[in-house]
Amino acid sequence: MQLRPARHEDAQEIARIWHEGWGDGHRGNVPDALAAVRTPESFGERAEQRIADTVVAIVGGAVAGFVMVAEDEVEQVYVAREHRGGEVATALLAEAERLVAANGHGRAWLAVVAGNVRARRFYERNGWVDEGPFDHHAPSETGPIVVPAHRYVKLQQGSPGTTARPSS
Repeated sequence: MQLRPARHEDAQEIARIWHEGWGDGHRGNVPDALAAVRTPESFGERAEQRIADTVVAIVGGAVAGFVMVAEDEVEQVYVAREHRGGEVATALLAEAERLVAANGHGRAWLAVVAGNVRARRFYERNGWVDEGPFDHHAPSETGPIVVPAHRYVKLQQGSPGTTARPSS
């Protein structure tokens, strides 16, 4: 497996993985208004727009997953179905944490819909802490759509100005 910055030629595969993974984790767990606007075309447009914020995992010469980071937020972490349960997600999450620290932030955060139990367990296994429910404002062409979610956080070791929390 190799991690590298996404390229424009990766956008179609990023969109396919994103659309498929989003459906698996969100369908039935988000408001109908959000599900209605998350079409395959919308993922294609968003993947193109976010190439500069995206790192991909390459396995066997193909995109196996990706992560998008903006400042201190890990916005998207998705892995192709055939690579779930392996090392791809863990490597992408570690890269996202590294990017947040490189951006100068001592703490990373991400939003997870309450019903996405698989993702929530994954983040918890990787040291992320559930700070509880909040209203996430998911972007759409007609404005933000409120989505009940949980805010997960993690201190970023090695970022400028951070100190480790004492262990209990």
